[in-house]
Amino acid sequence: MSPKKQILLLTTGGTIASVPGGQGLEPRRSQVMERELEQLRTYYEITVRDVMCLDSSNIRPEEWQTIAREIFALREGFDGVVVSHGTDTMAYTASAVTFLLPGIDRPVVFTGSQLPLSDILSDGPDNLRTAFAMAAAGHPGIYLAFDRKVMLGCRAVKVRASGFSAFESVNARYAARVGSLGLMVDPRVLPHTGGTPQLCPRLCREVFLLKLTPGLNPKIFDMLAAMGYRGIVIEAFGLGGVNVLHQGLKGIRRAVEDGVSIVVTTQCLYDSANLEVYQVGTKLLELGVIQGRDMTTEAAMTKLMWALGQEMTPEQIARLFETNLAGEVTL
Repeated sequence: MSPKKQILLLTTGGTIASVPGGQGLEPRRSQVMERELEQLRTYYEITVRDVMCLDSSNIRPEEWQTIAREIFALREGFDGVVVSHGTDTMAYTASAVTFLLPGIDRPVVFTGSQLPLSDILSDGPDNLRTAFAMAAAGHPGIYLAFDRKVMLGCRAVKVRASGFSAFESVNARYAARVGSLGLMVDPRVLPHTGGTPQLCPRLCREVFLLKLTPGLNPKIFDMLAAMGYRGIVIEAFGLGGVNVLHQGLKGIRRAVEDGVSIVVTTQCLYDSANLEVYQVGTKLLELGVIQGRDMTTEAAMTKLMWALGQEMTPEQIARLFETNLAGEVTL
């Protein structure tokens, strides 16, 4: 009989670890997981470390850095890592950790649940089983497991607030699925990791997400630059349409000239921002605006925060966004 895989479980709170409190569900420490972990210990050797205990709406870039440091420092001696996390911001955390840990040499799988483990109908046990199976499968990278599906962390988006199929892999195949034959991994999706694993924990918080609306006041770009923002991600219309009439281009031009990196993605969940199709997009490219292509908003935001944290120049950032680091973009 082969020895059990060694899995490290890092807990951060979230619904999966919540219990009813005086003002609603409250995250608690890992004791609420012990019943499920006892069953999983039939198949795995599990070590638990409580990193934090937060509702995921309270997880900030500082917590992303803490989680990445814990993964990097503790991964030795384990075959894989599972991170339990609240669902609301898990896609942001999984995307951020993807860039904070380039070349990661272990599977790191984020998971959570829509109902707490204390609920008899919770989806948590199933999600934990899927996450542990992927963590034990030996494919390095950052993943998110939910509803019997595994996706790249930098492709995950939360699409449902209460349904059990809360996350989808946007513009990319699932890395693995659970079916009657067990965990079926798609090797075409696995990230191409290699080289020396690194911890690159610096992030720049001065990145703003702007959802474009018809008639948006173009002065917003001057205001954001004046407030010290160094990066802007614009969720534009369709293939990347931006209202360039009515002074719209002037504000973007001034921001770019001031050294602000502007990335354009699309408000459409699927497909890609392509600024080369329409005249409005071509004008933006001439100004030095960066195409986000088919990246999720979460991946575009965290990649830009990470790039600025490495003190890259706007030119270097533009080149970085033409590079697929971990499966986050189709070029």
